[in-house]
Order: sequence, then structure tokens, then C-alpha cells
Amino acid sequence: MRAPQHLTHDARPADARRASPAARPGVMLVLATVGFAVNFWAWALLSPLGPRFKDILELSSFEQSLLVAVPVVVGSLGRIPVGALTDRFGGRVMFPLVSAATVVPVLYLGLSGHSSLWGLLAGGFFLGIGGTSFAVGVPFVGAWFPPERRGLAIGLFGAGMGGTAISALTTVRLVDAHGTACPFLITAGVLAAYAVLSFVLLRDAPGRAVPTEPLARRLAATARLGVTWQASALYAVTFGGYVAFSVYLPTYLKTGYGLAQADAANRMAGFVLLAVAMRPVGGWLSDRIGPARVLAASLAVVVAGAAAQAAAPPLMPAGTAAFLAMAAALGAGSGATFALVALLTPANQVGSVTGVVGAAGGLGGFVPPLLMGTLYGTYGSYALGLALLSVIAAAALAFTLTRVRKDAARATAAGAAAASG
Repeated sequence: MRAPQHLTHDARPADARRASPAARPGVMLVLATVGFAVNFWAWALLSPLGPRFKDILELSSFEQSLLVAVPVVVGSLGRIPVGALTDRFGGRVMFPLVSAATVVPVLYLGLSGHSSLWGLLAGGFFLGIGGTSFAVGVPFVGAWFPPERRGLAIGLFGAGMGGTAISALTTVRLVDAHGTACPFLITAGVLAAYAVLSFVLLRDAPGRAVPTEPLARRLAATARLGVTWQASALYAVTFGGYVAFSVYLPTYLKTGYGLAQADAANRMAGFVLLAVAMRPVGGWLSDRIGPARVLAASLAVVVAGAAAQAAAPPLMPAGTAAFLAMAAALGAGSGATFALVALLTPANQVGSVTGVVGAAGGLGGFVPPLLMGTLYGTYGSYALGLALLSVIAAAALAFTLTRVRKDAARATAAGAAAASG
């Protein structure tokens, strides 16, 4: 006998609407997305200024790459404990906490930390706190939406990674007009305002699954889930590729094509905006045709785009077309990866899995800038680094078409059987 309709769907959003007019899924999604964008804006402040600091402080290519990569790796590894803490304490606690903590390194970098390499590295280390906000938002948003809408909802939340575009479009201009401290002070003010706003307005979803086991035991259980490692591998390529290009593209365009710093930053912003726009599209498509298919198509485009760019074509039109195609594919693939997480992960472990997967994605973005800087310093060319990206994306594509597709199909069939049972 078919179960009554009210038992086959997640009723938590309806409960929320009855409990409080303000605590609605759409409102919570918007607030979380704004918080993600603001924290990512702060997280990406050093990237557009990398070429400037290289000239002023006389940095090597490796030192410049290290400067922009340090916030990435700290923000990535920090997602593991922050995701687990979000499972335990909820986004209402963690969003204000992460935002307030990020204010400190932003102020330090703006007021004094930008005058030396060690100051920049120290400030960049703690700036990585802002990058952990992703591991707060995914479980927070996912708990507010039923399974059939989570792919789109998490994809829309993921569009908050466009905070890096805010940094790319404004940081250099503000420094040129008002001095180095200006963008950091503005960002710190916005972060502080969001910390207060989120503390007042955010609410965790009614009926949210709260784990009771100790943190270490929950992380060990997360490590035993197959989806943790499948999604981590895929996210290291998709989101890792996005992060790598978003932090290193200004340097690549300035060094490889001789663009002015402002022009390179604007082009990087275009890359970021397209990737951001495609992330919810990837989630939406995953809800309809399955995340494995979306991932396969996205990775195939990355393979072709990276191979084409490895040949160092003229920037217009071939190089631009290759980068824009990769931006769209990396954005859609990132959205599809977390649709896969939502499909395969138990509800009370989403935060922990998100933390590990998010860490893998960030680490996937940490290595390429260092590698690209080293290869360029050694060979005077970026071709080998781009060729490696094409090979890695091809391996991820083969993995998606085999193991991932099989597991996703099994989970989809199980979900359909449970809904109709």
C-alpha cells in the first residue's frame, strides 16, 4: 500500500513556516549564501594583489604562489573540524562564529601585515578561516530542503563562491584609489555586520539530525563511507580546478600573455562569475538527470579545454573560449558533486562528509598554483601544468563513468523504492 503523501516528503520546511514567518527555507538559503559570499570575499583578498606584492616585496614566482595558496590550504583543512562541529552545533552557531573570527586576520592584513612576506603569510594563514564557511552552509541548507530539491538548493548556496569575484573586481581598484588598507577595512566591516545579522536571524531547520557521538568517532565513521572518498576525488578536480584558476589566473594572464594587472583581474572575475552561475545549474540538472551524468559531461569539457590551452593558443579567441568552457564545466561539476553527497550521505553525517570533501576541493586548488609557479620558473612555460590537468580530469571522468555511476544508480533506485513503499 502506498504511504500517505505527507509521509513520503520531508515536512520540515512546512513546520518551519508554521513556527516562524521569518524562518523559511528560502530566507535561510539567502542568508547562508550571503554569508558564504562574504567569507569567500575575505578568503580571496590576497589573490588579486599577488602580482603587486611580488613587485613591491621582490618575491620569487614560488613565493608569490605560496602567498595566494596558504589561505586556500588552511581554509580547506579547516573544513574537516568545522563541518563536524556544524553537525553538532548547527549553522546558527557556526556562521556567526566563523564570520567574526575572519574579521581579525582581515584587519591585521589591512593595517600592518601587508608590509612583509612573513606578515602576509601569517595573515593569510588565519584568513583561511573564511574558507571554512562552505562546510557550515552545505549541511545547514540541506537540512531545510527535501531530497528532491537539495541539489538545486545546495547549488544555489554554492553560488556564494562568487565572493571571489567581488574581490577580483574591487580589490585592485580600491587599493589604487585609496591605499592598501581600504579593501581589507571594507571587508572587515561587512564581515562584522554579517556576523551580527546571522546571529539574530539564522535558524536551524526543525527536526535537524544532531549526532551525539564524540567528534573523533564521527570523523572515523565519515572516513568509512564510500561517498566521502568518491566525492573528495571528484571535488578535488572540479572545485579544486576552480580555486586554482581563481587564485592563479591573474598571474597566468599577466605572465603568459602580458596583460595589465587590472585587465587580468577583470578576466579572472569573468571566469569566476561564469563558474558561479553554472554551479546551481549543475545542481538543478543533477536533480533531474542524476549527478553522475552531469559530472561526466563536465569533466569531458575540462579534459578538452585544458588540452587546448596547453598548446598556448592566442588569448583571443581560442584561449578565452577554452577558459570559459572550463569555467562553466568546473562550476557545473562542483554543483553536481554535492548533489552526489546529498544523494549518498546519511542525514546526520552531511556536515562531516562536507568538511572532508570541501577540504579535498580546497587542497585540489592549493597544489596547482605552486606547481604552475615552479614549472614556469623552471621551463618558462605553463603548458606542462595544463597538460597534467587534462590527464587528471580524464582519470576522474573514467572513475565517474564506472564506480560513481553505479553507486548513484543504486542510491536513486533505493530512494524511489522507499518513497513508493
